[in-house]
Amino acid sequence: MDPDNLDIESLTIDPNKLHLKLQIVTWNVGTASPPRDLSSLLLLDSSGSPIDLYVIGLQEVNSKIVNFLSDMAFDDPWSQFLMDIFAPLGYVKVSSIRMQGLLLLTFVKHKHIPFIQDIRTNYIRTGLYGYWGNKGGVTVRMSVYGHMLCFMNCHLPAHMENTNQRLDDFERMLEAQQFDGESIGSILDHDVVFWFGDLNFRIADFGIHFIREVVNSNRYNLLWEKDQLNIAKKTERFLQGFLEGPLKFKPTYKFDLNSDVYDTRWKKSLLGFNGKKRKPAWTDRILWKLKEDSESELDEAAGTDFEHILKVHLEKYASHMSYGISDHKPVTGTFTIQVKPLILAPSVTLRAEGEWNADHDSLISYSVSKDFPSSTWDWIGLYRATFRHTNDYVTYAWVKDDEISFSEDCNQVYINADEIPLDGGEFLLGYFCHNLQCLAGISEPFQIQPGRNLTAKDGVEGTEDSIKSDMFMGAGF
Repeated sequence: MDPDNLDIESLTIDPNKLHLKLQIVTWNVGTASPPRDLSSLLLLDSSGSPIDLYVIGLQEVNSKIVNFLSDMAFDDPWSQFLMDIFAPLGYVKVSSIRMQGLLLLTFVKHKHIPFIQDIRTNYIRTGLYGYWGNKGGVTVRMSVYGHMLCFMNCHLPAHMENTNQRLDDFERMLEAQQFDGESIGSILDHDVVFWFGDLNFRIADFGIHFIREVVNSNRYNLLWEKDQLNIAKKTERFLQGFLEGPLKFKPTYKFDLNSDVYDTRWKKSLLGFNGKKRKPAWTDRILWKLKEDSESELDEAAGTDFEHILKVHLEKYASHMSYGISDHKPVTGTFTIQVKPLILAPSVTLRAEGEWNADHDSLISYSVSKDFPSSTWDWIGLYRATFRHTNDYVTYAWVKDDEISFSEDCNQVYINADEIPLDGGEFLLGYFCHNLQCLAGISEPFQIQPGRNLTAKDGVEGTEDSIKSDMFMGAGF
C-alpha cells in the first residue's frame, strides 16, 4: 500500500472550502459475477484514484435463495470483490445495505473516515404491492463534514406502459422512508439527495428502427424530449429540483450479453416467436437534488448552489460500453462536492502508547471533543493497515470496561497481549461510536513487533518439518 494513502494527518482542512471527489456507479448486473477488471469504471490507474468517496449501487445481484442465505452470513461476491480492490488503495467500506437483488456500498479514503458520521441505512419494498423486494430502493444517509447527504439506489418497475407505476413507487419512497434515530424528517430534508439506479424509464412514441438510427448517428438530443423521465420532470411536482447531466451517451439498455450490440434476440411467446425486441432506452440514471434550489435558472450539467455553503458540480456523466456481463451498461457520475466544513477536527483523537510488542499488554490513549455523544457501547478496534470495513478488526477494547484511567483531557484503555497478533506488522486504531454508527476517530499507522512465542513456534515447526522431510526421503518418496 502507498503510505500516503494512510497519512491521517495529511488532510489540511480549509475552514471556508473543501473539495471532495465523489464517484457514483449504478449497474444492473443481471445476476452475473463481477468481471475481472473494473479500472475504467472506478477511475483507477497505476497511481490509485483521485476519488474521495465511492457510492456503488447495483441491481439484480444474484438473489437465489442459496446465494441470499450465504450472503446474509458472509459478504456477497460483489462486496468481497470491491473490498479486494479498494483496501490496498487506502479505502474502507463504511456502509452496506442489501435488499434481495439491490445492493448499495459506500467506500471512503482513510483520511476522511472521522468526518463521515451518523451513518444510517434503510430499504423499502415496492414489488407485489410492497411485500416483495425485487423492486424498491435501498438508502444510506450520512453526515459528511457536517452536511447531510442521502443516496438512494432504486430498481423501478419495467416495461414501456408502467411509467405511472414507476413514478408512484418513487414518490412513495420519498414520503415513507425513515431512518432509525434520525433527526431529519424525510429524504428531501437532507442537504443533498442523490437518486440513481435502474429506473426503467423508456423512450416513448418513437419506433425501434428510428431510435437505433438516431443512436448510430450519435444524435441523442433527438430522443431527449421523448424520454419518460425528462417528461415527468416537467409535470410531476415531487421531481422538481432533481438535476441530471445531459444524456450524451448511448442508451444503456438492452444489449446482447458480452457485446455492444442492441437486443437481437427474438422474444418467445407461448405460441412461438413474436418478433418483439426491446427498444434502446436510458434506463440507468443518476440525478441529484439540493435541499434549497437557487431561484435563478441553472445549468443542470454544471450543478447548483446551496446558500454558498454546499455546491455540487457534475464533472462527467458517462456509460461504459466495454462491460458486457449483463444486458445493461454501467453508468457513472463523477462529482465535485464543495463544502464549507462544519467539522474541522475529528471528534476523537487516539494513539498507541509506546512501542507495541505482541508479547506484552498495550495501552491506548484517547480524548473526545466536548459535545461528543459517547456511549458505554463504544469500542476501540485494532485494525491491520489494509483493513476492509468497520468490523474488520483484529481485536477490540470496550472504552468503559477496559478503561484503566480517565480525565478530562485523556483516557486510557488496555489490550491484552493474548489478543495481539503474534506476527506483528502495521496496524492502526479506530474508535467506533455507537450513537453515530461510525468510526469517529482513527490513529496514525504504527508497528507491532512480532512476539517471541511466534519465533519459538516457528522454530519448533521448522524442526518438525525437517524430521518429516528426512522420514519421507528415507522411505523413498
